[in-house]
Amino acid sequence: MAFLELSGIQKRFGDVAAVQDFDLAAERGEFVSFLGPSGCGKTTTLRMIAGFERPTAGSIAIDGKDVTHQAPNQRNVGMVFQSYALFPNMNVASNIGFGLKIRKRPKADVDRRVAELLELIHLEGRGDRFPWQLSGGQQQRVALARALAIEPTVLLLDEPLSALDAKIRVALRHEIRQIQRQLGITTVYVTHDQEEALELSDRIVVMSEGRIEQIGTPFEIYNFPATSFVASFVGTLNAMDATIVDASAGRLSLAGHEIRTTSKLAGSAGSAVTIALRPEMIALTSPDGSNVVAVSPMKGMSGSNRLPGTVADIAFLGSVVRVRTTVGPDAIPVFVDTFNNPNLAVPAAGSPIVLGFPPEACLVLGRDVVPDRTDALAAAEAML
Repeated sequence: MAFLELSGIQKRFGDVAAVQDFDLAAERGEFVSFLGPSGCGKTTTLRMIAGFERPTAGSIAIDGKDVTHQAPNQRNVGMVFQSYALFPNMNVASNIGFGLKIRKRPKADVDRRVAELLELIHLEGRGDRFPWQLSGGQQQRVALARALAIEPTVLLLDEPLSALDAKIRVALRHEIRQIQRQLGITTVYVTHDQEEALELSDRIVVMSEGRIEQIGTPFEIYNFPATSFVASFVGTLNAMDATIVDASAGRLSLAGHEIRTTSKLAGSAGSAVTIALRPEMIALTSPDGSNVVAVSPMKGMSGSNRLPGTVADIAFLGSVVRVRTTVGPDAIPVFVDTFNNPNLAVPAAGSPIVLGFPPEACLVLGRDVVPDRTDALAAAEAML
């Protein structure tokens, strides 16, 4: 049995369904992220786990015990809020030890636990400071320590880094993950930041309009999206319309040119599908093949697809160069990402170009598609 289990969870506010048909089984010590846009139901689901909201239907179990109807203080769950929610009239030590004092723990035990957590969050010697004397990142560390002080069975974090600047966010999420691994605590993390979810999580639950779109590891979510929503929401994506030429052979037509995919197609010839292609999986060459412009990590694999196009624009994004190209008479936009390399020629806008990508990189989305990940997995493993 899973350590944290949500079964058939639904939550309605009047006529509005905030969460529908939500099922999740998280193992002990697992780090699970709820990822999705604002209003998708991720925070509502987190609040139901904490006990602040009661499900309209379904059940919640922690360590084999049904807690669906228990009050928050009966669940032994720690929660870190987006707004920190520190007590301004208490110093750092008192904020961290507040939950233990409420539970009437001996003062010596409280002091010992507070000292341990101050060391864990790297704020030794600052227990006598007040929240207003701390930076945003330090305040968030204190909020985390307060949630951990009661030794919760499950740790819940509701977009804890959204109010911080970019550099502090990156540093603090590393610390959160390190602490979580050190303590081995089952954690549920809510975020709309795909980079956070991909870096932190053992598994990601992608949500949209109150429903689960896909549950999987970061590798699976990014490389093998189950729906068009997941494909477009996680990472930069080229989504292009195509038609099936030969379903059994994986042949498709895109902008008047035939390409191949390793996805097994169940639709008939002429059926419309959507192709999902990551920008980093495309290689660019000049039409005669004499000049390599952008190199894909999968370049050189047999049977590479080739699409003629035109360079529309080039953007330098630091370590990455993003080339916007257009394909076909309708000028379908296709983005190509490559690492910034001064030894690679940069084409001028308006230059003819050829886009190359292997069949394994071409994911076809649609109701009539049965993804076959064998070849793609083999290719990915070869790059590791």
